[in-house]
Amino acid sequence: MEKRFLMSRTFTWLALLLSALLAGCASAPVAAPGTASPTAPAIASAPSQTAPRAAVVPTGPLTELAVATPTGGPDVATLAAPADLWERIRRGFAMPDLDTDLVRDREQWYASRPDYIQRMTERSSKYLFHIVEELERRDMPSELALLPYIESAFNPNAVSSARAAGMWQFMPATGESFDLKQNMFRDDRRDVLASTRAALDYLQQLHKRFGDWHLALAAYNWGQGNVNRAITRNQREGKPTTYLDLNMPTETRYYVPKLQAVKNIVAQPQRFNTALPLIGNHPFFDSVPIERDIDVAVVAQLSEVDERDFRALNPSLNKPVIMSAGTPHVLLPWDNAVVFQQRLLSHTGPLASWTAWRAPSTMSPAAAAARLDMSEAELRRVNNIPPRMLVRQGATLLVHRNGRNNADVPEHVADNAQLLLQPEVTLRRTKVRTRKGDNVMTVARRYGVSATSVAEWNNININSPLKVGQSLTMVLPQRKATSVARKKTTPSAKASSKVAKRAPQRNKVATR
Repeated sequence: MEKRFLMSRTFTWLALLLSALLAGCASAPVAAPGTASPTAPAIASAPSQTAPRAAVVPTGPLTELAVATPTGGPDVATLAAPADLWERIRRGFAMPDLDTDLVRDREQWYASRPDYIQRMTERSSKYLFHIVEELERRDMPSELALLPYIESAFNPNAVSSARAAGMWQFMPATGESFDLKQNMFRDDRRDVLASTRAALDYLQQLHKRFGDWHLALAAYNWGQGNVNRAITRNQREGKPTTYLDLNMPTETRYYVPKLQAVKNIVAQPQRFNTALPLIGNHPFFDSVPIERDIDVAVVAQLSEVDERDFRALNPSLNKPVIMSAGTPHVLLPWDNAVVFQQRLLSHTGPLASWTAWRAPSTMSPAAAAARLDMSEAELRRVNNIPPRMLVRQGATLLVHRNGRNNADVPEHVADNAQLLLQPEVTLRRTKVRTRKGDNVMTVARRYGVSATSVAEWNNININSPLKVGQSLTMVLPQRKATSVARKKTTPSAKASSKVAKRAPQRNKVATR
């Protein structure tokens, strides 16, 4: 069948070619050998009255048409799909290469740690396809897909000593400026989709400002203000202002060489005796909409995904429940996403067993737990409340629904909830003495307590007159009470203090 189809197509093309030749012969006169070709008249003439010319039909065997080959023209892009994601990344390399001793030093460092490369590349297999897709959509160099290897070894839960978080390592303030929500229910700096969007936005902004990818990367690591000042300093001194010419901290000087080293290993793994794990050129996860508050355990059960694997794809979620108003979608492995959506339609049980509760006043965790029918230990664990801390008024806590409120958490709470705490204060009774002109109000103001409390502690009226040097009982925080006690000095203590002050003078005289 296929052979007959090819023969039929061949004859069709030959017939079309023959028709074109015949049409050309019929429309243009054939010049005799040795004569000039006729030219078209400048003015159209009357229709010819002569007899029509006979058609000229070519004779002889047909010859095979030759296929033209390019001669010095632009290269033709291959139409073959990349074999895997590594090949796709290689095809998108667009940044100028850096060739320095630091690059070779980092190449050796990575190549000598095959286990480390294996771990971080396997970890990246969940997220890499999405990053490459985003880079291609924005027409950005594919080398930037390798940047999380440098930032966090592709660990979305990584936190630096400077409090940068996520696989793109956003500082809290920088994350906020790129609309990465950070509250008690989630941290978008760890969210795969949100953090990637913010990182690429930031990198594009830096590239537009500096006009150079190496400088943009230095600014991503060191801060754009620092890079700008380094450039200005070099300009004043008449020096070049490229990445290699700037005076930068050690970490930033190694930053681009690290990326270049990883790029070189990805480009030619065999050169460095490195085996990259196969990462297919297809998505690992799908984004699934969440329309109602739902427990993480319920999502894991309906989608047939282990809860640890779910949290690996959704590391921004740090609580046992997902607030739909603040987290409108979750990520699930591609096939499991279909299973989840099908099972969710037929699910009849409750979706969420947790809700948010705002503290009406400042109280201890024990008092809050008693009011909420929870154990203090569970309340502390779920909300990460450390020891010796009080829950401040207005703080948002995650608590069991217990039929208390079955409505979903509203958006303003899901997006802005904060755990507000203050140190638990240990109170201590101490004695103080009044000064000239004191009354209950002035004493209360001096020690930061209420006048009513002072009157109650001393069984006096709030308007009772006070004598100079009168002793009053005060209930003060431990530190303040200790400070008050230290200030109390007896006459003998004052005298000994004066003697102590004069002693060094006598010593000096004796020394002379």
